[in-house]
Amino acid sequence: METQPIAQDLEPNNEPGQQLQAGTTLQDRYLIQGVLGVGGMGAVYRARDLHFPNVVKLVAVKEMINQARDPLVRKTIIRNFEREANLLATLDHRAIPRIYDYFTLSQRSYLVLEHISGKDLEALISDTDEFISEDRVLAWALELCDVLTYLHNHKPEPIIFRDMKPSNIMITPQDHVVLVDFGIARTFQTGQKGTMIGTEGYSPPEQYRGEATPLADIYALGATFHHTLTRRDPRLEPPFSFAERPIRAINPSISPEMEQALEKALEYNPEDRFQTAQELKEAILSIAHNTGLLTSFPTPATAQIASPGSSSPVWNFECEDELRGSPTFHEGVLYLGSYDNNLYAIKADDGKFLWKFPTEGGIVSKPAIYENHVYFGSEDNRLYAISIANRKPSWSYFSYAPIRSSPLAAEGHIFIGSDDASLHAVNALSGRRAWSLEAGAPVRSTPLVYNDSVYFGAENGDFFCADFTGRIKWRFKARRAITGSPIINNGVVYFGSVDGTLYAMDAKTGWAIWRFRLNKPTITTPALVDRFIFTGAIDGCIYCIDINNAKEVWRFQTEHQVTGSPMVYKDSVYCGSVDGRLYCLEYRTGRLRWKYQTQSPITSTPIAQNDLVYVTSTDHNLYALMA
Repeated sequence: METQPIAQDLEPNNEPGQQLQAGTTLQDRYLIQGVLGVGGMGAVYRARDLHFPNVVKLVAVKEMINQARDPLVRKTIIRNFEREANLLATLDHRAIPRIYDYFTLSQRSYLVLEHISGKDLEALISDTDEFISEDRVLAWALELCDVLTYLHNHKPEPIIFRDMKPSNIMITPQDHVVLVDFGIARTFQTGQKGTMIGTEGYSPPEQYRGEATPLADIYALGATFHHTLTRRDPRLEPPFSFAERPIRAINPSISPEMEQALEKALEYNPEDRFQTAQELKEAILSIAHNTGLLTSFPTPATAQIASPGSSSPVWNFECEDELRGSPTFHEGVLYLGSYDNNLYAIKADDGKFLWKFPTEGGIVSKPAIYENHVYFGSEDNRLYAISIANRKPSWSYFSYAPIRSSPLAAEGHIFIGSDDASLHAVNALSGRRAWSLEAGAPVRSTPLVYNDSVYFGAENGDFFCADFTGRIKWRFKARRAITGSPIINNGVVYFGSVDGTLYAMDAKTGWAIWRFRLNKPTITTPALVDRFIFTGAIDGCIYCIDINNAKEVWRFQTEHQVTGSPMVYKDSVYCGSVDGRLYCLEYRTGRLRWKYQTQSPITSTPIAQNDLVYVTSTDHNLYALMA
């Protein structure tokens, strides 16, 4: 096949009228907010997905303007754009943006992709006056080796990215990498040649001959990190001249091991390079081990830290007794209660102990944060308000039985259930009771506030909707206890019951819209994303149900009862089990991504923040795991 000159970086397109204006809406769904970048074929826009009116969900809209006059060329351009859409639809990796939609309007075609916050590596290099540290580059390299391994082992055919370079690597605010722009990626077939395509300076010599194998991506990755560590742009140097610019001659702070690894990745002959991305990753891990660069940060006495991406937690914090409730994240701090009677404050990034507050009973309540205070209940019958500023109680409120419900802060009040068979509304500033509603049985579910109503369940099976004065608007009777908490979406409230049923109720009237029968009782709080609702049951299953038709989409079998509640973060659902494992499942299919084994049952709901998942276990530990 005849080759063509290797592609250069796209130049900005300043032709008037080409870019969409802020305020434009595509497909009555995507509200354009601004331009993220401009290329020769169109722009990439930041947009808001209007299908989620109650939250701001941002997406990236990639545009291709087809102005070719030749019908064959136009057809080829559209086919290539559709190929990128179809390729992305087959990929499922946290370092690859998810594709949400694809459509064509007149001469413009659009891909709607996951919005990635952050800055591309090329801009980061340009904006940084000093050399980027080797430990940061090592961490990025490990993640990029993982995503290349995923692509190169893709089934049914390997995928070659073919355009690895700094501008195609996004660095998120959490310092993780995301690989963007799959426009020239292609499946690999042995012996197949193609057009000469890529970016001059980063592409290996065989790619100039129209040959692209997985080893081409390894070369380009080496070129990318040579540029990163030396700040010398290979596009401005003679081709294949990296050996003339030894890394340590330009940046003496780099370890000899790192220089040697990149020299091997940049070998002219493919057979002399690392033969797989996994082999390169193992070399990088060896560098990290020998130099200590990835373990050079301090380890707190109460937390143990492991390298990101390992099978061990990033860190874990051990308390003196069981952890049954969930932590709460606020401004870089995790707050959680323990059966050792203490509320703990722990740094979220490294697990360092900050302070603790003692009560006279076990704490299973998930704390709430409101007006610079931490609110939580205790089995000593009290609701506490602790000042974050001075770590002292501003007030405590007495109920007549242990408090195992979690508080909800709304409208200047703290709503919380108690085993005294009442829901209490307490003034958040003074700690005085505004009202209480007698439920007839212990209230252990967390109340939900929606519009002008409060929703909660009780252990006798009653589910209540009350107004802000404590007057009951409607009541629904399940056959057995309601221990989990309700959630709401588009005017429908969802909750589970020990009677083995997941209910969908009209939030205004209390009419049952549908019921889904589980195999066994449930005491979990459901989670919802898109049209899917997730819950766990005593039969050991995690269920996914379509809220539009109440049909089961999938179920995943754990090895014991599921009394912990699910949580959805990005494209995964996380849920703990009495078997002591935290499961990470792809939420659309229920496919297992990974599982982490603790030493005792998990009865809490995990939380996620900044690509870390936090979960407690009754083995006394709080774990931080990579999402």
